[in-house]
Amino acid sequence: MADLTPTPGRPGLHVSKPSPNAPATGSAVCHCGASATATGDSQVRALVEGYTANHGAAHNRTGR
Repeated sequence: MADLTPTPGRPGLHVSKPSPNAPATGSAVCHCGASATATGDSQVRALVEGYTANHGAAHNRTGR
C-alpha cells in the first residue's frame, strides 16, 4: 500500500486507527503551509474538525 501521509506536495488529511482498542493517530498538511499531528481519539477528532473548518477545501482556492 502506498504511503498516505500528507506532505506539502500532496496536502490532505490522514487518520488511522488500527484496532478498536488502539488510539487514533492523524496528520494534516494544507496547501497554505499549515500542518499538524494528533494522537488519541479526541485529539484526532479535533484535528479533523479544525482541518475541515479552516483548511483543505475550506480555502476556496481560485485558478484550480
